[in-house]
Amino acid sequence: MSLWLKAGVALLLLFASQFHFWNRLSSGSIFAPEFPRGVVILFNWAFAAIVLLAMLQLLLDIGTLATAILRRSTTAAPDGLRYAIAVLAALISAIGVSNALRVPPVKDVAVTIAGLPPRFEGYRILQLTDLHISRLFPARWAEAVVTRANAAGTDLIVVTGDFIDGSVAMRRADVAPLRALRAPDGVYAIPGNHEYFFDYAAWMRHLDGLGFRMLPNSHAVLSRGDARLVLAGLTDLSAPSVGQPGPDLDSALRGAPAGAPVVLLDHQPRNARNAAAHGVALQLSGHTHGGVAPGFDRLFARANGGFVSGRYDVAGMTLYVGNGTGLWPGFAVRLGRPSEMTRFTLHAAGSDLNPRAPASSGRP
Repeated sequence: MSLWLKAGVALLLLFASQFHFWNRLSSGSIFAPEFPRGVVILFNWAFAAIVLLAMLQLLLDIGTLATAILRRSTTAAPDGLRYAIAVLAALISAIGVSNALRVPPVKDVAVTIAGLPPRFEGYRILQLTDLHISRLFPARWAEAVVTRANAAGTDLIVVTGDFIDGSVAMRRADVAPLRALRAPDGVYAIPGNHEYFFDYAAWMRHLDGLGFRMLPNSHAVLSRGDARLVLAGLTDLSAPSVGQPGPDLDSALRGAPAGAPVVLLDHQPRNARNAAAHGVALQLSGHTHGGVAPGFDRLFARANGGFVSGRYDVAGMTLYVGNGTGLWPGFAVRLGRPSEMTRFTLHAAGSDLNPRAPASSGRP
């Protein structure tokens, strides 16, 4: 490569590598890139390609060094191999971004709950989590999510945090389609950490105005005749950093009917063991985005109590960590960790775990 071509490529790489700095200039926050959607997509592709390229080049260098040590002679990787790695990184990044942008399918999960009242046998809950509505996931995407969620045929819809990236003024039009979410027993939600990055109080008022029943350290009682099911929610662990009340499970469950099974909404999964100790039957969480890709998930696990994706048995409590319906627009890549809307069907212990549930929805 000529010197001028090398310089041009280096400048392009440097420009793309500062994606989050440009985000801050565009909106005041690294979490909300306020560029046209096409530009945000290109930035995500280029930034992820750089990360993948660095990792692949390091692996190649380690392999080259190991070969040199074993042969006890100087050796070098062919230039052609390095160029091939660059093409591979760009291709993998494009696939990962494409996976992140889709409207996710509905994934079915059956959950056994000890002491579930017979009248709640087969009860269905749809979980949406980590929507991250933004320039990357705008109103048109939100409309498609709402259409699919309403068609899932559930009794209840819950959103376990991270609705948005941006202020109410930035996202007012993009979140408007969420007003159309419908379920017989209502639509309940809790905040995620990103709501605290953009004027928590303003977002709680706005989401309440869109028809969400927010459950910050509180609960609701769902009824079927004289049978009861408790739906509890917590604030996020990041709340105290901005002067808001942190998660308080004791407060959330205060006054709940004794003996009624508890379904807990907690954005971050790391405190699941505490929830199990309080007798929670089912905890629904998000936050981790499923670890984004194999390998990366080990990094996410360290910060989340070892819980990253899918179902876990925690001292008899079922914890489910959703991969996310959307994704943070600052690193919107999915490889082997698909987005999802999750439809839970509740069953009492010893009941038939093969319910007459419709097949999971496919891609749009």
